[in-house]
Amino acid sequence: MSTDPETTEEAQPGTPDARPQDAASETGTQTGAGDEAGADTPAQQSEAEAELAAQRVERERIERRKAEKTGPIESGGKLSGTAADLLAAVRAVESGEKPVATGFAGPAPAPRRPAAPEPTRRPQPAPAAAPTAPATESVDAVRRVLADGGAPDTFAAQVAAVLGEGADTLLREDPWQLLRVTGVRPEQADGFARALLGAGCGPDDQRRGRATTVWLLEQAALAGHTALEMPALEAALAQRGVPDAEAAVQGTIAEGEALVFQDALEEPGAPARPRESAQDTEEGEEGDGERPVRVLVGLERYALAEEILADGLARLLNSLPKEGSQPWESAAASASGGSAELVRTVAGHGLVLHTGGQAARAEPAALLMAARTAGLRAFAACHTPDGRRRFAALLGADEDESAESVVTVAGLLAGTEGPGRDAEGALDLDLLVVLDAPLLDVENAAMVVESLPDGARLVLAGDPVVLWSTGPGRVFADLLAARACPQIASRVPDPGPLGELVSGIGIGELAQVEAPGKEIVIVPVRDAGEAVHRTVQLVADSVPRAIGVPAEQTVVITPGHGGAAGTRALNAALKERLNPGPGRFGGFDAGDRIVYSPAPGRTVPGQVVMADAEGLHLSCSGTPVVVPKERVEQSVRHGWALTAHQAGGDRWPAVVVVLPGDAAQALSRPWVYTAFSRADRHLSVVHGVEQALPKAVAEIPHKPRTTRLPALLRAQIPPTG
Repeated sequence: MSTDPETTEEAQPGTPDARPQDAASETGTQTGAGDEAGADTPAQQSEAEAELAAQRVERERIERRKAEKTGPIESGGKLSGTAADLLAAVRAVESGEKPVATGFAGPAPAPRRPAAPEPTRRPQPAPAAAPTAPATESVDAVRRVLADGGAPDTFAAQVAAVLGEGADTLLREDPWQLLRVTGVRPEQADGFARALLGAGCGPDDQRRGRATTVWLLEQAALAGHTALEMPALEAALAQRGVPDAEAAVQGTIAEGEALVFQDALEEPGAPARPRESAQDTEEGEEGDGERPVRVLVGLERYALAEEILADGLARLLNSLPKEGSQPWESAAASASGGSAELVRTVAGHGLVLHTGGQAARAEPAALLMAARTAGLRAFAACHTPDGRRRFAALLGADEDESAESVVTVAGLLAGTEGPGRDAEGALDLDLLVVLDAPLLDVENAAMVVESLPDGARLVLAGDPVVLWSTGPGRVFADLLAARACPQIASRVPDPGPLGELVSGIGIGELAQVEAPGKEIVIVPVRDAGEAVHRTVQLVADSVPRAIGVPAEQTVVITPGHGGAAGTRALNAALKERLNPGPGRFGGFDAGDRIVYSPAPGRTVPGQVVMADAEGLHLSCSGTPVVVPKERVEQSVRHGWALTAHQAGGDRWPAVVVVLPGDAAQALSRPWVYTAFSRADRHLSVVHGVEQALPKAVAEIPHKPRTTRLPALLRAQIPPTG
């Protein structure tokens, strides 16, 4: 590494924001999801609209499957005490019997589907109109209720859209339903309820307990969890002032707003649960072989996604013909070099995991070319347009060919890109390679797997050290840990000083790297103000002059959105230097760099073109997008500076990583690895965290996420060893 000749001062702590918006898991805090939501113009069928339409079709299909199948939750062991009462009540509800006395009062939840080895094919998603705004009368009625409760009426339309028909009546009967609206916190809902209910409002109100339980589960999903362990959920409820946390959870489950599960603990060193007495064991059982279990509570949408994903993966592994097909035999025979092992493994298995850094992507590229040469219908899916362009370049494909064989995950699921679907609604392909697989959340992964036909091969390829998905789940990590399928680890290292630096971080070492061509530059700073000043100087002057990378090809990455050195402050300073203007289009001017969020958890870089009565006109990777005026604040942000999660799946010629003093608590090995590995040619580190950086690299791994996928995989797929 080298030091910028213009900055030689010693580093001192700065003050970054401690609450980044783009993903709670990135800093361990949670914020509303409104910053990620967005919509396209209703005048055209955009990629975002097509994706939402496909997701609606998928939800309808899931509901049909739930209605067709019933059955109890698979038990991984015995429970006692409160946990046993919870499980007994849920089983009684699912079987149609009256809940036990110690269970839950209220309507029975909809029956859940058990694991199914052969799921029904999802139909071809049909184009749908853009979501319609709630009726003016409904919005006015909600506005009156909000005013009566002392809440601002500016988000009446949002409340009406979330709560649906009769939203005003629902709010008056249960004011805590306001918690279903993005950005509303329990203390705000409590104040609203006190204003509406008066003396009838109390902390022990059952409606408050249920709404707070659901809100906590939704906040957990923002942090990446698909479920919470019962003790953790009850402790969180107690912290929120719910007097009887156990009753609140029971009531939520009885109302069908959450589900309860018990999963056997198979991990080495898992804490043992107290053994049940002989009287509690079932007739004929001795109780000596009991396995420890954990009790989990989760929202139905994520529980179903994990079950569908596990079912689909088992189907892929078991649906290959016993005898190999001629095209795959031909592809395996023609393979050579470093990719030969991958090609041969994929030829004989329905699911394969491939791990490696940026240079290792050459191996999936060779697999795709070998398969297509053998006459197989092979496709690759990336998460971003930039990733798609880069992978197509590895194939040596021209624009038309890459448009056919390399797609984005969103475009594939929406039906706007890729092979189309067969008569049964499955994707018409033989092989799908998903790049940057750690970015797959559980819902998108379930939709991808459910869309594959029997006999198809799926390869999930990615770097296991990068940050996990912004959505719930840790699909790639869970599959690697489960060892349910072959895993191919690439031996191709990333080249040059940047590759050496990033490879060291991946194994927990922040090494001193020689960078004779100024590939890596360290810029010490004393505080957040100096960090912003040096960052602007680097992007606008130093990097273009010394490295030859213009400002428009340089991105800034920082841990959070707020604070003195977060994305907001950095974007304001960079806009003033690089594209000054009054922000005449809702805070934006023509030429501004932006990131657009067409759907929660997705960001697409782009540039502002103009604005008119239709909305804000953007150019996102060459695709024109119009964002309605009322959606601009929620779905468009300036994009010179990003968080590491927003930068996932993309790379730039030059990257400036900003680490002011208070960023130390947000740092982890995956964060540093992700941020530093976004650079192709040059990396500048605006460094103010002193020894916190090497400590984070050496000692702080991924933030834990609670998921059910490992247990579901163990129940259906034996480990391969």
